[in-house]
Amino acid sequence: MRTAAELPAPDGLLLRPWRPDDAPAVLRAFEPEEMARQAGRPVTTMAEALDWVAAREEERAAGTAYTWAVVREEVPLGSVAVAAVNHVHNTGWVSYWTVEAARGRGVAVAGVRALSCWAFGELGLYRLELGHRTNNPASCAVALRAGFAAEGIDRQKLRYGDRRYDVERHARLASDDVNFD
Repeated sequence: MRTAAELPAPDGLLLRPWRPDDAPAVLRAFEPEEMARQAGRPVTTMAEALDWVAAREEERAAGTAYTWAVVREEVPLGSVAVAAVNHVHNTGWVSYWTVEAARGRGVAVAGVRALSCWAFGELGLYRLELGHRTNNPASCAVALRAGFAAEGIDRQKLRYGDRRYDVERHARLASDDVNFD
């Protein structure tokens, strides 16, 4: 399947695949402890940042996940992804993050909305899911503003160190009214 190289998003934002020259931005993005957990692997050196970018390219080539840098004027402000792509059930798992300077500015919402339209259209998915720790109201606000309805709590789903966290699950369907606004 051939996928778009770039996706326009509102407010002068653009979604594009991560590139090796974004490695310094990736390294800076994963410096804070709360972001380091989201990397899934250590990203503390330039080599590790390049590996993170390469892994996103490999997933895209395999058709298992599509991760986009959310940029404005070529500056990466965050990331949105649809992973766990399942073409039998036409489902995918959405994730997102933004750099600290971009938080609260609508970057994640615009990115997730653009990603969702693309996933329903070009990928042919029907259901997109996402989850966030219940102690992360900002992520919940992104999910709701991006048109994802809350569906329930997955008890103690995530573990960071010795602590377990409940996760609130959200979903958006291709047939939801939000897709026709």
